[in-house]
Order: sequence, then C-alpha cells, then structure tokens
Amino acid sequence: MTSLSIFENIDEAVGSPADDLFGQSPGGDMAVQRILEALPEPIYTTDASGRITFYNSAAAAMWGVRPELGKSEFCGSWKLYWPDDRPLPHDECPMAIALKERRANRGLEAVAERPDGTRVPFLAFPTPLFDEAGNLIGAVNMLVDLTDRAIADEAAQRFAAIVESSDDAILAKDLNGTIISWNRGAERLFGYTAAEAIGKSVAMLIPLDRHNEEPEILSRIRRGDRIDHYETIRRRKDGSLIEISLCVSPIRNREGRVIGASKIARDITERRRAEEQQHLLIREMDHRVKNLFTVASSVVSLSARSADTPTELATAVRDRLNALARAHALTIPRTSDVRGRTEQATTLHSLIGTILAPYDGDLAGHPRRANVVGADTLIGGSAVTSFALLLHEFATNAAKYGALSVPEGAVDISCHEDGERFILTWVERGGPSIDRRNDGDGFGTLLGNATVRSQLGGDIVRDWKPEGLSIRLSVMRDRLCPQ
Repeated sequence: MTSLSIFENIDEAVGSPADDLFGQSPGGDMAVQRILEALPEPIYTTDASGRITFYNSAAAAMWGVRPELGKSEFCGSWKLYWPDDRPLPHDECPMAIALKERRANRGLEAVAERPDGTRVPFLAFPTPLFDEAGNLIGAVNMLVDLTDRAIADEAAQRFAAIVESSDDAILAKDLNGTIISWNRGAERLFGYTAAEAIGKSVAMLIPLDRHNEEPEILSRIRRGDRIDHYETIRRRKDGSLIEISLCVSPIRNREGRVIGASKIARDITERRRAEEQQHLLIREMDHRVKNLFTVASSVVSLSARSADTPTELATAVRDRLNALARAHALTIPRTSDVRGRTEQATTLHSLIGTILAPYDGDLAGHPRRANVVGADTLIGGSAVTSFALLLHEFATNAAKYGALSVPEGAVDISCHEDGERFILTWVERGGPSIDRRNDGDGFGTLLGNATVRSQLGGDIVRDWKPEGLSIRLSVMRDRLCPQ
C-alpha cells in the first residue's frame, strides 16, 4: 500500500481531510496521529518546507533519536548514506527531492546511521500532499526497514561465494532432472561450462549403462529422502569416465514442498588410487615378510652346518642378517610414492660398497682395501638377497683367512658384461699365503649351489692361488633385475 493510499484510508476512517495533519482540524489530527502511531512501519510527515511535523514511535526507533518537531528537516535520522556508503545530505534525501519536484519519489534505497553507529538500510516512499487548490502543504513518508533483507542477502551472497569457490562439483536440478545451477567445481570436474550445462538434462553426465540410476534418485528425492555418499561413475564432456561420490538433498520451497535437488559430487579418483596403493603396499609387505622369514630360515639352516658351537652359530646368523639389512636398505625408495616400491632397485656397485664398508679403510690417509671397476648394472628383487649373502661370505672369509685379515691386504673386484651374462671377478692380494684349498661344505659353497644356479642361472668358480683367492661369479643378466 502506498503512502498516499494509507492517508486516503485514514481520511475515510476519521472523516477529516488530509490537511488535518497540519493543524487545520485538531480533533481529526489527533485521531490520525493515533492511527499512525499504531502502525508498525516508520512514518513521518513534514510541512511544505520540509520541517518534520510528526513521526511515530517506529520511526524514532529506526532513527535512534527523537528529532525536534518544527526544526529537524526532511528526515529524522542522525546521518544518511547512499547504499554505496557515500554520504547523503539531508536536503538531497528522497523526501527533499519529493518536495522539491512536487511528485512522489517512491522506492529509493538509503541507509540511516544511528548515534551509536549502527546502520539501518531502508526504502523510502515520500509522497507530497496538496490542498484542494493544488497548493503543496507538506508530505508523508513511509520507511521500510531492510535490515532483515540485508542480512538475508548477505547470507545468500556468502553462501553463493562458498558454493562457487568449492572444489567439489555443486549443482541443482528440478524434479525433471534439468540442471538449474552449476558451480566452477562442476566445470572443472565434468568439463562443461555453466552456459553449456544449465538447461540441459543431468542425464548427459550419466553413462548409458547407468541411466537407471537417475529415475531412482529422483524418486527418492520426491519422497524427501537424502542420499549420502553414493559412489558411482559419471561421464565428462570429453567422454572420459570418472569415479565420484554423490550427496543428493531435496530442495524445498517456503511451503516445504520438494521442488528440486542439490547435488555435491566429489572426485574419488585419488582416494581409489590411494586405496589401491595401500592394498599394493600390504601385499608387498606380506611378500617381503614371507621372503625374509624364508631367507632367515635358510641362513640359520645353512649356518648350522658350518658352525661348531652355539656362539659361532649366533655370530654367523647375526652378521649375515645384518648384511641383508644393509643391502635391503638400498632398495627402500626415498619418495613417498608407494607405487614405485615394488620396482625399486639398486646398482651392483652400490651393493658391493655397502657390504664391504665394514672392512674397508675409512681413516684419513688409509688406502682403500676394496676396489671396484668395470660395468655396473641394476639389481633388484631376490637377486639383491642372493648377491648380498654371497658378497658377505666373500668378505667374511677374506677377513678371517684372506687379504682382509692383514692391514696391507686388498680386494680387486671387476665387473663386465659378456653377451647375456654378467661376470664378477673377486681377486684378493696382499694377504697371507694360501697353502690349502677350502671348498667344502661352508655357507658360501652351499649358497652357491642352492641359490646362484637356481635363482640366477649362474655358477661360481674358485681358484686358490698362493698370492690369494680368486672367485669368478657368472650370472644371467636378465635375472639381476627382473621386470
């Protein structure tokens, strides 16, 4: 209802003309004021020059002050602003313009600031009043407090910003499955822009073999059900398929009737990949643990054949397992990528250096006692275990009986490729003179017979020369780092 129509209704109620508001009919004026005072909306009147002649309690509450009648002009608020925060002089406010232009100036928005600093956005509906001769006698203004609307608008804008900036795809559809909103997350996930998606059926995202899902989802939404974390597959604009988790909620109007559905779709590709990696890691751990138990059992069994006392057995087993631990440390990836763990390999030269490190010189000026030359090669899988144990046995025997048992002794290790075979030659020099052949049932011999030939397709040849032991180890190249 406009301000003028309000006063026309007031006139009918009290039986007095509108100009009673300005003192010409005191009895009618009091009746009109009582009616205006009872109204919940802020209302005030001015004379023809803009001086306030009346205001109700709702107006005073909105302004936060009680202006002085006959002196305050155009509006009773302490300060005024345009919606964009520019100061609004009182003589340029909607009421002042209505009086100046002698016409209604309805629906303009402004902001009133109270003395305590709070601000109230409002709409103004100033309407000039004229007497029977057409003379301007004043104006009436009704103000509509927009605080609730501003709060709602701010909340809606905040919600819209959250939706728009979300990494998840958020869209809405009506009960026919037609897309009515589409955020940037949906653009990124499905490849369609908002212009391409809005107005189209959501079925364009559903693979042909899953078209039965949408009728079921819409049926549940019509019943008011919510669908949480429904995992399915959808199709992108480029035709590729993507695994997603869907949350679907009904959209209701003010009467509570379901009018559509909102969908949040989350890409679960990385989660699925992480799950696959976790399963792969578990399988790998299971495989490695079983292998370690098998190797440990073999080490104990073979060591027992050459040990004379429990102490010798314990020492031999401990040293051999430590050698395996150092060798396997080389195969642990430095990256967090679980997928690369089963393919991780080291090089033969690195493995040799690691196994021989406890026996090599590490003091300043002390010559190296283990020299490695020639071709290098990747080594992985079970070949790491076999080579680590073999090299450990070579080094242990050299430290007990051969070149590494004396300070001036050394070992020369050369590697070269010969067609499909890889050959490692171990030559000791500078050690004590060897006067007997030691090739019986020791661990190294048993290991060579049991492992090198069966797992690596190779053989070991030992030559006990007076100047030192010489070992020739020949293996198949494709056994060193199986794919």
